[in-house]
Amino acid sequence: MTFDESFSEYLKNEKGKATTTIKAYCADAADFCEFMESERHRSPLKSGNADVAAYLMKLKDAGKSAATVNRKLASIRSYYTFLVGKGEAELDPTDNIKSPRIPRKEVEYLSVDEIDRLLSAPDDSDKGLRDKALLEVMYATGMRASEAAAARLSDLNLRIGFISVTSESGKTRIIPIGRPARAALEKYLDGVRQRFVGDGEDCGALFVNYLGQSLSRQGIWKTIRYYGAKTGLGDDLNPQILRNSFAAHMIQNGADLKSLQDLLGHEDITATKIFLTVTKNRIMDVYDRSFPRA
Repeated sequence: MTFDESFSEYLKNEKGKATTTIKAYCADAADFCEFMESERHRSPLKSGNADVAAYLMKLKDAGKSAATVNRKLASIRSYYTFLVGKGEAELDPTDNIKSPRIPRKEVEYLSVDEIDRLLSAPDDSDKGLRDKALLEVMYATGMRASEAAAARLSDLNLRIGFISVTSESGKTRIIPIGRPARAALEKYLDGVRQRFVGDGEDCGALFVNYLGQSLSRQGIWKTIRYYGAKTGLGDDLNPQILRNSFAAHMIQNGADLKSLQDLLGHEDITATKIFLTVTKNRIMDVYDRSFPRA
């Protein structure tokens, strides 16, 4: 028995997974099937705990990170949930297999002063006004680069002050837009965007390039890196750091976790909880500065 191609349809139709997630899960599951057949000399339908443990050990010995090993284990779990549900496998060999512990990384984000520096960097040229609107909106909403690239003019309601954001998994959330972002969008939409589009057919994207086409995810990364280098914030500045900054500043100003989860579009609140470390670090800083016997 080789890898079951219908696993991808299961992930798409029943689990609502994003395209990139489906590709990764299918590749991981297929790799495990290959491991079972070529190295364990058994059908994947006959695999057990020892086989999964051996596979994970092989990944670790190959220098794979704990995060990568965890993802591959999650893929294999999903695959066997699928096979057991179809009646093709009797047991899930990932039962009782614990995920490797991932060292917790500190959340990388900009201070409010650094954000102000970044958002003040674009000039008053057409490109500068578009970039200003892009940076303001990404910081004001915490949206991902892929979501900003996919944003449509029709998603925006400037009068009320919100934008509808659709994730790769197809789930939509409504996010308010603050006054500075609305002002930047008004300047960009008051002629600049139309000059980029010109006399050609309007693609409908909110953010467009010089050719009037949707600004790509890569174009957004490049834009943020450019202004990171220009302002001395580092040429490794990226959309995730902007997204982290939005979340960190929300938490620091009293936002509750559930609201932040909804705004960020996290399916699991565990992903949102990493921003609690921001509050803890801030409390420690205040304590160290203020308490005479700290």
